[in-house]
Amino acid sequence: MMDQFLEEVVTKRNKGMETVTYIVANVVMVLFALMAFMDFASITSVLAAEGFGLTFALVLVRMLIFGGLAFLMFIFRDRVKTEYEYTFTNGQMDFAQVYNNKKRKSLGTMNIRNVEACGLVSSGSFNRYINMQGVKRTNWFLNRDAELLYFYFQKDSQKRIIIIEPSEEMVSMIKRSLAQGVWQNN
Repeated sequence: MMDQFLEEVVTKRNKGMETVTYIVANVVMVLFALMAFMDFASITSVLAAEGFGLTFALVLVRMLIFGGLAFLMFIFRDRVKTEYEYTFTNGQMDFAQVYNNKKRKSLGTMNIRNVEACGLVSSGSFNRYINMQGVKRTNWFLNRDAELLYFYFQKDSQKRIIIIEPSEEMVSMIKRSLAQGVWQNN
């Protein structure tokens, strides 16, 4: 018997805005770092001229704020370029989030046999499940206008819905692995 295997990477269709945002984030990070460095350089002259006074405290606080903002921009700038990776292997789905083609974060694994309902988000069945009391919704997609698929299941007595953006080929493989009556057409 052949293994069923398919791996997909979902990227934004309109990468122009994503690229502009990434460039702006890098420019702003550099500007914040320069401001912090200029404040650091001026601390010694303020200290020599006025000592430990109000001006020194303001320059120190401003340096810490700009330095902190530069650091935060450095840490989170890669999240602007996010991709999702779906891997289907013999009825098992693995989900991962990839930042700027560098950092990979595993989101989890799901056995398709544990899914209680599955279907297209555009179907009426999705509204029935998403409006249930206490459902935790997880979005692992990038393009809102894509053909989205949902999985409804319960784990540790918590109702959950995962929404993904698979290709038609992956949807076909998922359908073949679902138990009878799980696929929702309406």
